[in-house]
Amino acid sequence: MRLLVTGGSGFIGTNLMAHYINKGIPLLNMDWNPPLDPGQTPYWKEVDLMDTARLEAAMVEFRPTHVVHLAARTDTEEKVDVDAYRQNHEGTRILLEVVKKLPDVERIVVTSTQFVCEAGYQPAHDLDFKPFTIYGESKRLTELATREAKLQCAWCIIRPTTIWGPWSLRYRDVMFKVMRKGLYFHPGKGRVIRSYGYVGNVVWQVDRMLQVTREVMDGQVFYVGDPPLDLKEWVEAVSKELVGRPVRYIPTWLIRVVAICGDALKMVGIPFPITSGRFRSMTSDYITPMDRTIDRLGEAPFSMEQGVAEMVAWYDGGSERIIAPKKKDVRISSAVKR
Repeated sequence: MRLLVTGGSGFIGTNLMAHYINKGIPLLNMDWNPPLDPGQTPYWKEVDLMDTARLEAAMVEFRPTHVVHLAARTDTEEKVDVDAYRQNHEGTRILLEVVKKLPDVERIVVTSTQFVCEAGYQPAHDLDFKPFTIYGESKRLTELATREAKLQCAWCIIRPTTIWGPWSLRYRDVMFKVMRKGLYFHPGKGRVIRSYGYVGNVVWQVDRMLQVTREVMDGQVFYVGDPPLDLKEWVEAVSKELVGRPVRYIPTWLIRVVAICGDALKMVGIPFPITSGRFRSMTSDYITPMDRTIDRLGEAPFSMEQGVAEMVAWYDGGSERIIAPKKKDVRISSAVKR
Protein backbone atom coordinates (compact mmCIF):
# COMPACT_ATOMS: atom_id res chain seq x y z
CA MET A 1 0.00 0.00 0.00
CA ARG A 2 1.08 3.53 -0.84
CA LEU A 3 -1.37 5.79 0.95
CA LEU A 4 -2.24 9.36 0.02
CA VAL A 5 -4.23 11.36 2.60
CA THR A 6 -5.71 14.70 1.60
CA GLY A 7 -6.36 16.96 4.58
CA GLY A 8 -3.97 14.94 6.73
CA SER A 9 -3.05 18.07 8.70
CA GLY A 10 -6.47 18.30 10.37
CA PHE A 11 -7.96 16.60 13.41
CA ILE A 12 -8.99 13.25 11.97
CA GLY A 13 -6.12 13.38 9.47
CA THR A 14 -3.50 13.79 12.19
CA ASN A 15 -4.75 10.66 13.95
CA LEU A 16 -4.95 8.73 10.66
CA MET A 17 -1.42 9.77 9.70
CA ALA A 18 -0.08 8.66 13.10
CA HIS A 19 -1.69 5.24 12.64
CA TYR A 20 -0.01 4.65 9.27
CA ILE A 21 3.31 6.21 10.25
CA ASN A 22 3.46 3.58 12.99
CA LYS A 23 2.76 0.91 10.37
CA GLY A 24 5.71 2.13 8.30
CA ILE A 25 3.91 2.25 4.95
CA PRO A 26 4.76 4.81 2.22
CA LEU A 27 2.62 7.81 3.11
CA LEU A 28 1.89 11.33 1.88
CA ASN A 29 -0.28 14.08 3.36
CA MET A 30 -1.43 16.70 0.86
CA ASP A 31 -2.83 19.77 2.63
CA TRP A 32 -2.59 23.54 2.27
CA ASN A 33 -1.90 23.76 6.03
CA PRO A 34 1.14 22.34 7.80
CA PRO A 35 0.49 19.37 10.13
CA LEU A 36 -0.90 20.00 13.62
CA ASP A 37 1.77 17.55 14.80
CA PRO A 38 5.19 18.93 13.77
CA GLY A 39 6.54 15.37 13.89
CA GLN A 40 4.48 14.60 10.79
CA THR A 41 6.06 17.37 8.70
CA PRO A 42 8.32 14.97 6.70
CA TYR A 43 5.17 13.38 5.26
CA TRP A 44 3.53 16.67 4.23
CA LYS A 45 3.40 18.36 0.83
CA GLU A 46 1.66 21.73 0.51
CA VAL A 47 -1.01 21.25 -2.16
CA ASP A 48 -4.25 23.09 -2.86
CA LEU A 49 -6.89 20.74 -4.32
CA MET A 50 -8.15 23.61 -6.45
CA ASP A 51 -4.75 23.79 -8.20
CA THR A 52 -5.24 20.98 -10.70
CA ALA A 53 -1.76 21.07 -12.18
CA ARG A 54 0.07 20.93 -8.84
CA LEU A 55 -2.32 18.29 -7.53
CA GLU A 56 -1.80 16.05 -10.53
CA ALA A 57 1.98 16.48 -10.46
CA ALA A 58 2.14 15.55 -6.76
CA MET A 59 -0.04 12.47 -7.26
CA VAL A 60 1.85 11.28 -10.33
CA GLU A 61 5.10 11.62 -8.41
CA PHE A 62 3.86 9.73 -5.33
CA ARG A 63 1.95 7.00 -7.24
CA PRO A 64 -0.63 6.14 -4.55
CA THR A 65 -2.46 2.84 -4.51
CA HIS A 66 -4.95 3.98 -1.85
CA VAL A 67 -6.44 7.44 -1.14
CA VAL A 68 -8.29 8.79 1.90
CA HIS A 69 -9.86 12.12 1.01
CA LEU A 70 -10.42 14.21 4.15
CA ALA A 71 -9.58 17.72 2.91
CA ALA A 72 -12.50 20.12 3.39
CA ARG A 73 -13.74 23.30 4.98
CA THR A 74 -15.71 21.92 7.94
CA ASP A 75 -17.09 24.91 9.86
CA THR A 76 -20.73 25.97 9.61
CA GLU A 77 -20.15 29.72 9.79
CA GLU A 78 -21.28 30.57 6.25
CA LYS A 79 -25.08 30.74 6.16
CA VAL A 80 -25.83 31.66 2.52
CA ASP A 81 -23.16 31.05 -0.11
CA VAL A 82 -22.30 27.42 -0.91
CA ASP A 83 -19.44 28.75 -3.02
CA ALA A 84 -17.61 29.46 0.25
CA TYR A 85 -17.19 25.68 0.51
CA ARG A 86 -16.19 25.14 -3.11
CA GLN A 87 -13.04 23.29 -2.07
CA ASN A 88 -15.37 20.57 -0.72
CA HIS A 89 -17.41 19.61 -3.78
CA GLU A 90 -15.35 21.15 -6.58
CA GLY A 91 -12.10 20.07 -4.91
CA THR A 92 -13.44 16.52 -4.74
CA ARG A 93 -14.42 16.60 -8.41
CA ILE A 94 -10.92 17.76 -9.38
CA LEU A 95 -9.27 15.11 -7.20
CA LEU A 96 -11.39 12.32 -8.65
CA GLU A 97 -10.62 13.39 -12.22
CA VAL A 98 -6.93 13.03 -11.40
CA VAL A 99 -7.51 9.68 -9.67
CA LYS A 100 -9.13 8.37 -12.87
CA LYS A 101 -5.89 9.06 -14.74
CA LEU A 102 -3.77 7.02 -12.31
CA PRO A 103 -3.93 3.27 -12.99
CA ASP A 104 -2.22 2.37 -9.70
CA VAL A 105 -5.08 3.67 -7.51
CA GLU A 106 -7.03 0.65 -6.25
CA ARG A 107 -9.27 2.23 -3.64
CA ILE A 108 -10.47 5.62 -2.34
CA VAL A 109 -12.44 6.73 0.72
CA VAL A 110 -14.26 10.07 0.28
CA THR A 111 -15.37 12.03 3.34
CA SER A 112 -18.83 13.56 3.62
CA THR A 113 -20.64 14.40 6.90
CA GLN A 114 -23.66 13.41 8.98
CA PHE A 115 -24.94 16.92 8.26
CA VAL A 116 -26.20 15.86 4.83
CA CYS A 117 -29.31 15.04 6.89
CA GLU A 118 -30.65 17.23 9.66
CA ALA A 119 -31.13 16.00 13.22
CA GLY A 120 -34.14 13.72 13.53
CA TYR A 121 -34.24 12.83 9.82
CA GLN A 122 -33.58 9.17 9.07
CA PRO A 123 -32.63 8.76 5.39
CA ALA A 124 -34.50 6.03 3.52
CA HIS A 125 -31.52 5.36 1.23
CA ASP A 126 -28.05 6.70 0.42
CA LEU A 127 -29.34 9.40 -1.93
CA ASP A 128 -31.98 10.64 0.50
CA PHE A 129 -30.57 13.98 1.69
CA LYS A 130 -31.90 16.75 3.90
CA PRO A 131 -29.01 19.13 4.66
CA PHE A 132 -29.70 21.96 7.08
CA THR A 133 -26.49 23.98 6.73
CA ILE A 134 -24.54 25.32 3.77
CA TYR A 135 -21.69 23.06 4.84
CA GLY A 136 -24.06 20.08 4.69
CA GLU A 137 -25.19 21.12 1.22
CA SER A 138 -21.55 21.27 0.05
CA LYS A 139 -21.12 17.70 1.24
CA ARG A 140 -24.29 16.59 -0.52
CA LEU A 141 -22.67 17.94 -3.68
CA THR A 142 -19.46 16.12 -2.72
CA GLU A 143 -21.32 12.81 -2.56
CA LEU A 144 -22.97 13.45 -5.94
CA ALA A 145 -19.60 14.35 -7.49
CA THR A 146 -18.19 11.05 -6.20
CA ARG A 147 -20.98 9.06 -7.83
CA GLU A 148 -20.84 11.04 -11.07
CA ALA A 149 -17.08 10.40 -11.41
CA LYS A 150 -17.80 6.76 -12.35
CA LEU A 151 -14.54 5.57 -10.84
CA GLN A 152 -13.01 2.29 -11.96
CA CYS A 153 -11.28 1.82 -8.62
CA ALA A 154 -13.20 0.74 -5.52
CA TRP A 155 -14.70 3.66 -3.60
CA CYS A 156 -16.85 4.43 -0.61
CA ILE A 157 -18.18 7.49 1.21
CA ILE A 158 -17.91 8.09 4.94
CA ARG A 159 -20.15 10.35 7.00
CA PRO A 160 -18.38 11.20 10.27
CA THR A 161 -20.62 11.74 13.26
CA THR A 162 -19.53 14.13 16.06
CA ILE A 163 -15.91 13.02 16.39
CA TRP A 164 -13.78 13.68 19.47
CA GLY A 165 -10.33 12.73 20.71
CA PRO A 166 -6.68 13.85 20.67
CA TRP A 167 -5.86 16.76 18.33
CA SER A 168 -9.40 18.16 18.47
CA LEU A 169 -8.81 21.89 18.92
CA ARG A 170 -12.54 22.44 19.26
CA TYR A 171 -12.67 20.60 22.57
CA ARG A 172 -9.31 22.01 23.66
CA ASP A 173 -10.36 25.60 23.10
CA VAL A 174 -13.92 25.51 24.43
CA MET A 175 -15.23 22.63 26.53
CA PHE A 176 -12.05 21.57 28.32
CA LYS A 177 -11.04 25.09 29.31
CA VAL A 178 -14.52 25.77 30.67
CA MET A 179 -14.56 22.50 32.63
CA ARG A 180 -11.14 23.14 34.15
CA LYS A 181 -12.28 26.57 35.32
CA GLY A 182 -15.33 25.01 36.99
CA LEU A 183 -17.70 26.89 34.70
CA TYR A 184 -19.27 23.96 32.85
CA PHE A 185 -22.95 23.22 33.53
CA HIS A 186 -24.99 20.65 31.61
CA PRO A 187 -28.61 21.48 30.72
CA GLY A 188 -31.08 19.35 32.68
CA LYS A 189 -30.83 15.61 33.32
CA GLY A 190 -33.07 14.36 30.54
CA ARG A 191 -31.83 11.81 27.99
CA VAL A 192 -30.32 13.30 24.84
CA ILE A 193 -29.24 10.59 22.40
CA ARG A 194 -26.35 11.57 20.16
CA SER A 195 -24.08 9.90 17.61
CA TYR A 196 -20.56 10.58 18.86
CA GLY A 197 -17.35 8.85 17.89
CA TYR A 198 -13.86 8.44 19.33
CA VAL A 199 -11.36 9.29 16.60
CA GLY A 200 -9.36 6.12 17.27
CA ASN A 201 -12.41 4.08 16.29
CA VAL A 202 -12.88 6.18 13.15
CA VAL A 203 -9.27 5.51 12.15
CA TRP A 204 -9.87 1.80 12.75
CA GLN A 205 -13.01 1.90 10.58
CA VAL A 206 -11.23 3.69 7.73
CA ASP A 207 -8.36 1.21 7.92
CA ARG A 208 -10.89 -1.61 7.60
CA MET A 209 -12.35 0.03 4.47
CA LEU A 210 -8.88 -0.01 2.93
CA GLN A 211 -8.40 -3.71 3.71
CA VAL A 212 -11.72 -5.54 3.35
CA THR A 213 -12.62 -7.19 0.05
CA ARG A 214 -13.93 -4.88 -2.64
CA GLU A 215 -17.49 -6.17 -2.52
CA VAL A 216 -17.78 -5.27 1.19
CA MET A 217 -17.05 -1.56 0.69
CA ASP A 218 -17.37 -0.60 -2.96
CA GLY A 219 -20.06 2.00 -3.58
CA GLN A 220 -21.16 2.03 0.05
CA VAL A 221 -21.95 4.93 2.41
CA PHE A 222 -20.72 4.39 5.96
CA TYR A 223 -21.44 6.53 9.00
CA VAL A 224 -18.27 6.43 11.11
CA GLY A 225 -18.03 6.81 14.86
CA ASP A 226 -19.60 4.89 17.73
CA PRO A 227 -23.15 3.66 18.36
CA PRO A 228 -25.50 6.39 19.64
CA LEU A 229 -25.33 7.09 23.37
CA ASP A 230 -26.87 9.25 26.07
CA LEU A 231 -24.86 12.47 25.90
CA LYS A 232 -24.68 12.62 29.72
CA GLU A 233 -22.64 9.40 29.76
CA TRP A 234 -19.94 10.98 27.62
CA VAL A 235 -19.96 14.31 29.47
CA GLU A 236 -19.71 12.54 32.83
CA ALA A 237 -16.79 10.41 31.58
CA VAL A 238 -14.94 13.52 30.41
CA SER A 239 -15.59 15.39 33.67
CA LYS A 240 -14.41 12.45 35.77
CA GLU A 241 -11.15 12.18 33.81
CA LEU A 242 -10.53 15.92 33.43
CA VAL A 243 -11.51 17.36 36.82
CA GLY A 244 -12.22 14.30 38.97
CA ARG A 245 -15.83 15.11 39.83
CA PRO A 246 -19.34 14.71 38.40
CA VAL A 247 -20.89 17.26 36.09
CA ARG A 248 -23.06 20.01 37.56
CA TYR A 249 -26.53 20.33 36.07
CA ILE A 250 -28.60 23.45 35.57
CA PRO A 251 -32.27 23.89 34.54
CA THR A 252 -32.70 23.83 30.78
CA TRP A 253 -34.63 27.11 30.71
CA LEU A 254 -31.75 28.91 32.41
CA ILE A 255 -29.22 27.59 29.90
CA ARG A 256 -31.51 28.85 27.14
CA VAL A 257 -31.36 32.37 28.62
CA VAL A 258 -27.56 32.15 28.92
CA ALA A 259 -27.36 31.01 25.27
CA ILE A 260 -29.32 34.05 24.11
CA CYS A 261 -26.86 36.26 25.99
CA GLY A 262 -24.04 34.31 24.32
CA ASP A 263 -25.55 35.07 20.91
CA ALA A 264 -25.54 38.78 21.73
CA LEU A 265 -21.90 38.67 22.87
CA LYS A 266 -20.89 36.78 19.72
CA MET A 267 -22.52 39.46 17.55
CA VAL A 268 -20.18 42.09 19.05
CA GLY A 269 -17.12 39.89 18.70
CA ILE A 270 -16.89 38.54 22.26
CA PRO A 271 -16.45 34.74 22.38
CA PHE A 272 -18.72 32.88 24.78
CA PRO A 273 -18.95 29.08 25.28
CA ILE A 274 -22.77 28.84 25.19
CA THR A 275 -24.78 30.11 22.21
CA SER A 276 -28.14 29.06 20.79
CA GLY A 277 -26.39 26.72 18.36
CA ARG A 278 -24.47 25.07 21.17
CA PHE A 279 -27.66 24.90 23.27
CA ARG A 280 -29.50 23.08 20.50
CA SER A 281 -26.59 20.70 20.13
CA MET A 282 -26.68 19.89 23.83
CA THR A 283 -30.43 19.34 24.04
CA SER A 284 -31.45 17.71 20.72
CA ASP A 285 -31.26 14.06 19.71
CA TYR A 286 -29.07 13.39 16.67
CA ILE A 287 -29.06 9.70 15.82
CA THR A 288 -27.30 8.29 12.77
CA PRO A 289 -27.65 4.71 11.43
CA MET A 290 -24.49 2.78 12.34
CA ASP A 291 -25.82 -0.71 11.51
CA ARG A 292 -24.21 -0.99 8.06
CA THR A 293 -20.83 0.13 9.39
CA ILE A 294 -20.85 -2.42 12.21
CA ASP A 295 -22.28 -5.26 10.07
CA ARG A 296 -19.69 -4.85 7.31
CA LEU A 297 -16.62 -3.69 9.22
CA GLY A 298 -17.10 -5.13 12.70
CA GLU A 299 -17.15 -3.63 16.18
CA ALA A 300 -14.59 -0.84 16.72
CA PRO A 301 -12.07 -1.74 19.44
CA PHE A 302 -11.85 1.27 21.76
CA SER A 303 -14.19 1.96 24.68
CA MET A 304 -15.43 5.44 25.54
CA GLU A 305 -13.34 5.38 28.72
CA GLN A 306 -10.17 4.51 26.78
CA GLY A 307 -10.83 7.32 24.32
CA VAL A 308 -11.52 9.90 27.03
CA ALA A 309 -8.31 8.96 28.86
CA GLU A 310 -6.31 9.37 25.63
CA MET A 311 -7.91 12.73 24.90
CA VAL A 312 -7.27 14.15 28.37
CA ALA A 313 -3.68 12.85 28.32
CA TRP A 314 -3.14 14.67 25.02
CA TYR A 315 -4.76 17.83 26.41
CA ASP A 316 -2.47 17.86 29.43
CA GLY A 317 0.60 16.85 27.44
CA GLY A 318 1.35 20.18 25.77
CA SER A 319 -1.71 20.71 23.57
CA GLU A 320 -1.65 24.44 24.37
CA ARG A 321 1.39 24.78 22.07
CA ILE A 322 -0.58 23.66 19.00
CA ILE A 323 -1.44 26.54 16.68
CA ALA A 324 -4.83 26.44 15.02
CA PRO A 325 -4.61 26.64 11.21
CA LYS A 326 -5.75 29.79 9.47
CA LYS A 327 -9.00 29.59 7.55
CA LYS A 328 -8.78 30.12 3.82
CA ASP A 329 -11.69 31.56 1.85
CA VAL A 330 -11.52 30.18 -1.68
CA ARG A 331 -13.74 33.01 -2.90
CA ILE A 332 -11.05 35.53 -1.99
CA SER A 333 -8.30 33.39 -3.53
CA SER A 334 -10.23 33.15 -6.79
CA ALA A 335 -10.86 36.87 -6.85
CA VAL A 336 -7.14 37.58 -6.38
CA LYS A 337 -6.24 35.20 -9.24
CA ARG A 338 -8.65 36.95 -11.57
